[in-house]
Amino acid sequence: MNAPEYLSFRLPLTILGTALTAALLLAPLLTTESALAADAADLKTTLTPMGAERAGNADGSIPAWTGGLTKADPAFKDGGKRGDPFAAEKPLFSITAKNLGQYADKVTPGIQAMLKKYPDTYRLDVYPTHRTAAAPASVYDATFANASRTRLVDSSAGPIPQGGEGGVPFPLAKDGTQAIWNHLMRWRGASWHADFTQYLTTSDGKHVLTNDSRADYQMPWYLADSSNKSDGTFWSTRMINDGPPLRAGEAITGRENVNAENTGVWTYLPGQRRVRRLPNACCDTPTPATAGVMSFDELYVFNGRVDRFDWKLVGKKEMYIPYNANKVFTAASPTDLLGEHHLNPDVLRWELHRVWVVEATLKAGKRHVMPRSTYYLDEDTWAAVLGERYDAQNQLAKVLWTTPVVLPDLPGVVTVTNGFYDLLSGTWFTGDIFAGKNEQYRVMQAYKDSVFTPDALAGEGVR
Repeated sequence: MNAPEYLSFRLPLTILGTALTAALLLAPLLTTESALAADAADLKTTLTPMGAERAGNADGSIPAWTGGLTKADPAFKDGGKRGDPFAAEKPLFSITAKNLGQYADKVTPGIQAMLKKYPDTYRLDVYPTHRTAAAPASVYDATFANASRTRLVDSSAGPIPQGGEGGVPFPLAKDGTQAIWNHLMRWRGASWHADFTQYLTTSDGKHVLTNDSRADYQMPWYLADSSNKSDGTFWSTRMINDGPPLRAGEAITGRENVNAENTGVWTYLPGQRRVRRLPNACCDTPTPATAGVMSFDELYVFNGRVDRFDWKLVGKKEMYIPYNANKVFTAASPTDLLGEHHLNPDVLRWELHRVWVVEATLKAGKRHVMPRSTYYLDEDTWAAVLGERYDAQNQLAKVLWTTPVVLPDLPGVVTVTNGFYDLLSGTWFTGDIFAGKNEQYRVMQAYKDSVFTPDALAGEGVR
């Protein structure tokens, strides 16, 4: 099969994903052996402090990284609403089903499938690229130290990072496992609060509210003093539902551990008036945080334990991805974001960035409803921004996505509103919608470790 045949829109959807993936991986990759042989000193010269290439690309469509966006709007007050620093910009061009052939080598197979499935409504508005990613100096310093001190060691839950803290564990990632750990432990703040809604959209375009929630988050990995960090906890969450009425008072709290055997997730159900520990809070188990619509390992494109898959770092490519998508913050209400079959293209900004392509293949003897996946990690943040999941018949079944926004006050580029498109059923899900709320991603002082405990959950979740 030649290259044009890989991109043919006459292919059935069942085999489209396999064909498009093959085309993507046959395309030239930017990574060279010399790039993979970088050492820690390069983090202060040719590479950014997080391990990305400082230089832009050959034609200038990807600019050089010059420190990111760290100057907050003087009108912004912590806890309030952030604006769009690039609101005045207009799209350079749009990618549609009709002109996809011109850009297919820079569009992921999942997004190509979406363009084919919804040719009349789905499009990518491509804007100038801005490398806004940044982090505090303390995170850069810790990341530099981690480059030479963090190692992957075997555990009962597969390979886990050991010896580092306070920054990206493997800024010079040499394999897929290191890269996906960088995603899991990426910089997104140390402590923050968020109020949001979540919606499941049916195949006929009906939007169903699944959650109206308030949540607290903390990453002990980035805290100088935290007892949770000493036991291996790197991400803690607590979420309480205020709606819809059927789910009001429900609550969930979790503590993600580098050794996933020690991860704990607890739920509170008002009807039972008790806290229960979930016995299998990982992988393809539906998570109560999305009313069971998403699995635990689909949150923010990928989340959770790594030991069920073999991880391959395929290489680096220039791809169009959602980025600096602050319009999801400035939208007035969820209805401004939600189209009939996908996010409203008017509120989603796409830019050309370099991404690491990581493949996950189910290990022999392991079980999962989606035995193969591909993830696309932004080189500047290590965040997985897009992904595809393939079912047991090797069909491209789901497109995973998130919307990176820039928070100059943090500073950082973080992934917020996220979800999936089910290519087979036509349903789709959107989580963490801030539109219509009085605040967005409130940066907080460190929470007490006791906030993320079953006892605290029982006190907060009563209806």
